[in-house]
Order: sequence, then C-alpha cells, then structure tokens
Amino acid sequence: MYRRDFLKTTATTAAGFALTPNLHEVMAAPRQPLADPFQLRYRQVHLDFHTSELLKPIAEQFDPEEFAATLKRASVNSVTAFGRCHHGMIYHDTKKFPERHHPGLSRNLLKEQIVACHKQDIRVPVYVTVEWDYYSAQHHPEWLCYDEHGKPLGTEPYQAGFYRRLDVASPYTDFLKAYLTEMFEVVGEVDGLFFDIMHAVENSAPYAIAAMLKRGLNPEKAEDRAIHATFVINDFKRDMTAFVRKLDKNCSIFYNSGHVGPYLRQSVDTYTHLELESLPSGGWGYLHFPLTGRYARTLPNLDVLGMTGKFHTSWGDFHSLKNSAALEFEIFTMLALNAKCSIGDQLHPNGKLDPATYDLIGSVYGPVAQKEPWCLGAKPVVDIALFSAEEVFQREGQTSTAPRTPTMSMGAVRMLQEGKHQFDVVDSGADFTKYKVLILPDVVTFDSTLKAKVEDFLAGGGAVLASYESGLTLDKKAFASSTFGLELVGEAPFSPDFIVTTGSQIGQGLPQTELVMYQKGMQVKPTTATVLAQTNVPFFNRTYEHFVSHRHTPSSGKAGYPAVTQAGRVVYFMHPIFGQYGQNAPSWCRKLVLNALDRLLPEPILRLPGAPTTLIAALNEQPTRRVLHLLNYIPERRGTDFDVLEDVIPLANVAVSLRADKKPVSVKTAPQGQALKFSYANGRVAFTLPELRGHQMVAVG
Repeated sequence: MYRRDFLKTTATTAAGFALTPNLHEVMAAPRQPLADPFQLRYRQVHLDFHTSELLKPIAEQFDPEEFAATLKRASVNSVTAFGRCHHGMIYHDTKKFPERHHPGLSRNLLKEQIVACHKQDIRVPVYVTVEWDYYSAQHHPEWLCYDEHGKPLGTEPYQAGFYRRLDVASPYTDFLKAYLTEMFEVVGEVDGLFFDIMHAVENSAPYAIAAMLKRGLNPEKAEDRAIHATFVINDFKRDMTAFVRKLDKNCSIFYNSGHVGPYLRQSVDTYTHLELESLPSGGWGYLHFPLTGRYARTLPNLDVLGMTGKFHTSWGDFHSLKNSAALEFEIFTMLALNAKCSIGDQLHPNGKLDPATYDLIGSVYGPVAQKEPWCLGAKPVVDIALFSAEEVFQREGQTSTAPRTPTMSMGAVRMLQEGKHQFDVVDSGADFTKYKVLILPDVVTFDSTLKAKVEDFLAGGGAVLASYESGLTLDKKAFASSTFGLELVGEAPFSPDFIVTTGSQIGQGLPQTELVMYQKGMQVKPTTATVLAQTNVPFFNRTYEHFVSHRHTPSSGKAGYPAVTQAGRVVYFMHPIFGQYGQNAPSWCRKLVLNALDRLLPEPILRLPGAPTTLIAALNEQPTRRVLHLLNYIPERRGTDFDVLEDVIPLANVAVSLRADKKPVSVKTAPQGQALKFSYANGRVAFTLPELRGHQMVAVG
C-alpha cells in the first residue's frame, strides 16, 4: 500500500516541478564557442579518469593540442572529461578543497581539456561522481549509508575498491554544491554534467531513521526503507537540477544509475537527456541495450545516447581492445534504435590517449559520420508495444539500487527481434493507442487503472497477447478483465507439462508431437475463450517418492487443461513462455508466440522471409523517407564470462517486404546510394538486398 500511494504522490510532484517556466527554450539557447552546443552529438567518448591519489605524477604527458587532435582524427565530436572521480580526487584548480586536489596533478587538466576541445568544436560534458567517493568515505563516515545491522554499505575494510555508498541526504550534498560552484568558476565553459552512481539506497543511519519516522514510515520494514530511499534520490535530483540551473541555464544534465527503466518517470523532469550505459561484456549482455533503448525512446522530449566501451571486458580494463566487429555491432545498433553513440575509454594516468584505442574508435565513428544524415530526427515505425515487466517489480517495492532486467523481458525482446517485429518497450504511462498489439509478458497483473487502459485499447481495435499471471488481479486470485474470456482455476497441478498443437494454426511450422513446457503455468477454464492448444499431463510430478530417469516424467498422453486460448483480440498463454525463452530459449516457445502474433497482426510492417534469426531489423522514419536498418552480427560464448563477437559473416540476397501506403519513388542503399529494384503490390513494397555485410541501411522514399 505504501508503495502504490508513494508512486501516485511522486508522479504528481514530478509533474508539478518546474525548474523554469520555459525550460526547454532555455536549454535550446545558443552557446559559444560550440557549433551546436546543447544538441547531443552522435560520436562521444566517455573518458574515465579514476586515478588513485597514490600515483604521482599524473598527466605529465598530457598535451592539450595532441589530446584534441587525437579525438578529432577518430571522428569524436564529444568527450566526457573528469571533474571528480570515484577516488574523490579533483582534476582542476581548486582553492576551496586543496585536500581533494589530486596530489600528483600540477596543471589545470579539465580546463585545458575543455579549451583545446572547444577549438576543435568538440563538446565536453563534465563527469562528477556522487555516491562513490573514496576520500569522503574515509574522512566522513557520518556521510555513509548503513544497512539494517549498522554496517556501512559497500566495500568492506580490507577489500580493494571505492564502492562504499554515500548518502545524498546527508551534509555530503552541501559539499557537492560547494564543489560545483567552484568548478563552474574555475573551468568556465561547462557544456554538461554527468552525475554518476545515482541509486535509491536503503539507509539505516540514525538521521535516515529519524527522517523515515518523520514521514510516517517504519524503518524496520524493508519496504518502507525502499520507499524512503526513492524519496531521497528523487528529492536530490530535483534539488540538484534547480541548483545547477542557478549556475548555468544551458548545460545538459544526466544522472547515471547504469540502467534506464520505468522507475525514471518519477524524476524524468530533472534530466535533459538520457545516456544508456550498456557494456555487453561488462555484465549488461547483448539484450540489455535493445530493452532499455526501446523504452528510453518512448519518453517524450529527451534525446538518447547509447553507451558501450572499447574495453574487452568492462570499465577500468587498461590496455585491452574490443574486437572491431563487436564495437560496430554495438554502435550501429544504437543508430538503428534512434540513439546517439558513446564509447567508454579510460585515460592512462600519464594523460596520453592510446593511439590504438582511437584507431579502433575512429574505424567505427568514421562510418557513423557518414550514416548520420539517415539517422537525424528519425523516429521508430512500430506495430507492437511490449509492456515492461520491470514496472511490475518496481510496483512491488524494488528500488533502483540494482534495477532488474527481468528474464521475461529479455526473452520477449529476443523473440521479437528474432521474428523481425517492430516494437517499443512501454510502461503504464505510455500511449497504447499508437500500437496495434500490446504484449503483457508473464507477470503484468492489473490494478484498476491498467485494467481500464487495456480494455480501452481493445475497444479501440487493439489486440493483446498475454501469458501466465498477466491479466490477473494484483492478488493473483482471478482474471481482472472479462475480455480474456477465462476463469482462473489456480496453479497448474503438473509441471512440466506438454503442449499439443497438432492440426492447429498456433502450431504451424512445429513438429507434430508433444512439446515440453518446463515452467509451471496457471490452470484456466474458458468462459468465452476458444482453446487453440491443449496440454497433456505427465504420469506424475517428480518427487523423491516417484520419478523417472534424469529429469522430468514423460507425458501420460492424457489431456490436462488449455495451454493457449483466444477470446476476440486477446490471446493468452498459460505458461510463463517469455521467461522460459529468456532462460533457455526453446525454439518452439518462440514459434508459438510468433504464430499467435500472426493471428493478431496478419500484416506486420516488416517481413524478411527466409532471413536467419541472427538478422536484426529496425525501421525508422524521417520526414521524406523510411530508413530500414539491417544488422547481422553473431555474438558467441567463447569464454565462460560473456559473449564475444569477432567475425562478420555476410548474407546474400536478403528479401524484404515492407508495408506502405503508396508506391515509393526509390529504394536505395545508404549511404552508398545504390538503387535497388523493387515492386509494389497489395500495400507492400518488396525488394532484395544483394549483400548484407554487418550493417546496412536502405532508404525507401
């Protein structure tokens, strides 16, 4: 109850908060000396400089002109440089905080970086650490966050690392403001601020307990501590954004938590843009950016920047280089999903950029510069809205300290990408009417507001594909809406059970046999729904008393209960089919979902008949043309830690069918300009791309 009430309260508060009556006009105001200062650039480097105070001297090889020239040669036009790092060190002149000035630094490094880059029309946002600050953690333990046992959160005393959490509701915030005030004075031109490590952190420090009690919360309850943590982080963002606007009305502002999802709606008015940190080899994986990118682009009035790294693994991986094919895939995926690009690097303590790193970055950013005209202002063209399961977990009390990327969301993204469907990821604040189909994966229970919104969507001609607990009431005791045409019996009595699709359209393209469904489903009884597929049940469940062979009991051949049903424009799967695909990707699960979509969406925007599942397609639209992005890269698990990508395997004769209201004038590859033969019939454009080598854009206009 606290959580739901809290979200309603903060939504109202966030909507009412205004930094200035004409914020967007102020942010768009011209700024010198950059050519397009507030507009995010397509080719950014995020240049880490977390440098221990024990290293002396530092930046002794830094040459400002060489620094800027190296970036320029690599086609970089924006670089995030460091004001303060996780070690708590300052990298520019300071009179207020000489004890925090890096003891090995003898020059005004940040100022020199900014001046040199501005001469080359390179934008320079400034990095400022927030919740990780080793110096502050060591010297001000009263600023730390503590767990419910009174232990400081983060790095233990004899572990390496600067990961102890600082509380942004403590006097630490006064230091941050004093630091920023001086930084603006010393540096002069601040194009933007990147506030890093911004999470809602449960805190049981004495003053945090007092604050919770004042708010009427019970600090002994984890749920209430989570509510308070979200209050704290959102209040900090609002206060800090208002403070920065007193220092500079034009600089961009971003608060980084390593993930962007539905939790952001509570404070989205404090951001000028979004940067989606997502290093596939650093723990995020190759499905994280498609999930967050497809969500972030639905938030209004916010430019989006994707962020990967040049590292073979993750941040701080000195003297490593990512395979060039992997960097291409990650960067070109950003373009396809309407994001600008950022590549993470870390400056060596000597202050000199590594030439090999910028040869690598330039090999990708050179082509990005050529592709930009087909990306500027492009908007996605989509049929489907995939509801974010993350919102459900947020509603149930999860904070953004470690935002979840739920398995069912990952499974759904993978299925839809492999099926070449065009889709956004949405939350309950989105406008569903822009879409033809709404997918509710596995866990999307309904409160009264969401129930009404989904029913209105169906009444307006939309279609719904739901699975498992989706569509149930919050207590999961019944279906919330009669539109499903189902009555809930309860948890299925058998697991695994076996889906039978013989002779049914829902099983088209599948072997005519029983297929195992590994995860337990919900037993349902049709009221008005039609059964599209049935389950057979095993002889018995596997227990210590009765079991068969190494895994599960085989089918008894006896019919059990409905597996897939349809009532009007609603298709329902009783199993958590998206979570199952996210776990171990049974191809029959994908085929079942794609067959269901064929029933609900017989004329999708895009078809690529015969294309392999590795091919990813994204369709965008500019005022005078549509631009189709095709990508074929194949990540492999060559080591145990993460997927890598090394080889680009070309595809020949990729057939494309595109829904269109009228016959186009031309179909051309971009940026090459090669004209492709095409036909137009029955509202669809058809053409064949002779070769796809990695990434190719095709302009249809």
